[in-house]
Amino acid sequence: MTLTTVPAPIPGVFYRSESPDKPPFKSEGDAVTKGDVVGLIEVMKTFTQIEAEEPGRFVRYLVDDEEAVVPGQPLYELET
Repeated sequence: MTLTTVPAPIPGVFYRSESPDKPPFKSEGDAVTKGDVVGLIEVMKTFTQIEAEEPGRFVRYLVDDEEAVVPGQPLYELET
């Protein structure tokens, strides 16, 4: 198995869930399939879904909920 770090594609504010009262998109140990939403990045009230580009097992988020991120900043780890 390989540990992959997935970077932010755009700058903005990262969200782990679709709203504050919902659980995170992924939790430690969850299976991930290609296309699964693992987070959102908001830029000027526009939300972009962050989708898994490969299948694997979700390890952990590397940024806090509602944290400002920059392109290339690691968002989460995936075991593939």
